Amino acid sequence: MASMKLGSKSEVFFLDGLTWFCSKGLPSDIIIDVGDTSFHLHKFPLLSRSGLLEHLIEEHSKEDEKKGRIRLDDIPGGAKTFLLAAKFCYEVQIELTALNVVSLRCAAEYLQMTEDYIESNLISQTEHFLDEVLSNWADSLRVLEACEEVLLQAEELHIVSRCIASLASKASCTDPALFGEPTSGPFWNGITTELKPDTMTDNWWYEDVSSLNLPLYRRLILEVGTRGVKPEKISGSIMHYANKHLPLAGRQPSNRSSDGPVSSDEDRRNLLEEIVDLLPRERGVTLTKFLLNLLRTSMMLHASEVCRENLEKLIGAQLDRALLEDLLIPNMGYSSETLYDIDCVQRMLDHFMASEGEENPLPPSSNCDEGQLVEGSDSLTPMTMVANLIDSYLAEVAPDVNLKIAKFQSLAVVIPDYARPLDDGVYRAIDIYLKAHPWLIDSEREQICRLMNCQKLSLEASTHAAQNERLPLRVIVQVLFFEQLRLRTSIAGWFFVSDNMENSQNPGGNLGITRTDRIEEVRERVSELEKECLSMKQDLQKLAKAKGSWNLFFRRFGFRQKPRDPKQARPKEPKPSKPSNPKVSAAPTEDGKQNHQNGKLED
Repeated sequence: MASMKLGSKSEVFFLDGLTWFCSKGLPSDIIIDVGDTSFHLHKFPLLSRSGLLEHLIEEHSKEDEKKGRIRLDDIPGGAKTFLLAAKFCYEVQIELTALNVVSLRCAAEYLQMTEDYIESNLISQTEHFLDEVLSNWADSLRVLEACEEVLLQAEELHIVSRCIASLASKASCTDPALFGEPTSGPFWNGITTELKPDTMTDNWWYEDVSSLNLPLYRRLILEVGTRGVKPEKISGSIMHYANKHLPLAGRQPSNRSSDGPVSSDEDRRNLLEEIVDLLPRERGVTLTKFLLNLLRTSMMLHASEVCRENLEKLIGAQLDRALLEDLLIPNMGYSSETLYDIDCVQRMLDHFMASEGEENPLPPSSNCDEGQLVEGSDSLTPMTMVANLIDSYLAEVAPDVNLKIAKFQSLAVVIPDYARPLDDGVYRAIDIYLKAHPWLIDSEREQICRLMNCQKLSLEASTHAAQNERLPLRVIVQVLFFEQLRLRTSIAGWFFVSDNMENSQNPGGNLGITRTDRIEEVRERVSELEKECLSMKQDLQKLAKAKGSWNLFFRRFGFRQKPRDPKQARPKEPKPSKPSNPKVSAAPTEDGKQNHQNGKLED
């Protein structure tokens, strides 16, 4: 830490209780009281350097020729700073440091210790030292922290703004060795590490500035933003500051001092709202997990509506980077019905769709098949990643018996059809919901099943759906119908490719060995298809025993039913109180086609 010595005389001041005396040899002729401390001094050294003391001593001399007494209770820095100023007047050696220069500079201004009285008076000396220490990072930080003691006077003298400008200019530099070492080493997961300057990263200043109180930190961050520092770096500093001072979602902050800036819920709430206001608005510069933790904390601390709305917008803009576990936000309201705050997720999803609409006004063409999904999330668009996330979220909240069907639908229907290459995820969520809500009538079951496209179910999902007795009858019919279409298309495509390969390999017409091989391959493929058809037939026959209305469907598809036991009682189907949808034929028409739109159910 930098320092500078002023004066050359030896110490002549000594303390007796709460009273300072000067052992100069002459009796004191003036007493100055600063708070509870008294100073027995001499008039001449004081009035020869201080305009204020000169004026006050003259006034007291006119009123009383005896020893005068002056009170200076409002001097910046109090008794300890006045002691330094008094020693300067007596030319006793004092030491200026980054910790006392601010209060001494403010006291010199208060005492009017200008060049009008003596050359190199206290104001000019402290100003010269300030210019030196502000060239160093660590000393600039110490000076700014010292401003908190005399903040009003330091603001008037522009010391605070000078410190902030100095720190901001240095924070934009990646090599702190140019202006002195930082007060603490770089950190990793909150652990300070000792690294050489050439191995330091851009976050070297995060820990140092996190020691500032909130108003000063806010001003510093705003100033750093005007110096061309990347938003990612500004966001990184804010996240570090929040993790140190704010208990995010029940986690204790690293700064557990009782007299810190988070001593009460009101202080925490104010701190959180200020942090949210400081966060950069650029998409993706702040970790989504951190934003979701802030959102949870804002709910627990009952932060303002504007604060929560800003967080939801920030999260919604980058919802594709969120994790399912972070979206499971418990309901904080006393009158809430559902276990999780689904309305909050709905709002964030709406913000995501709005931001995607601004950036990509036209939906991309969707030619994905199920094979593309196993390539990894790197090949998926943000919209598809959000679709997978919402489908997983719906599956997590579906077991909640208090979840209304309208709220389930409103969340699922926001995702456009092209965003889901496969509808396995939404089918799984629907199946869980139907299982947890067995009291739904048929019209409600059909209504919720319209959320999925039967044509976009994988083979595994289709097989499961075909045997799922929780699904409405016509949904199962659609699943089986599209499976048969897929099977026929697969066979036709296989023969087409086989013919093309044969023609390309035998342009001269020599088909002997190749045709034999082809016949063997066809036999193997047909054998596999026969096994699949047999399995499907057995599943359908099992379903036919429970659903007598399948007779027409089996005749259409060429399956024969086993004779029904006439003694077996037919189960009664629940009658809906008020059908909401007209009847739609579930079976294909006479020409083998079915009325459908993109594989979804129609009214």
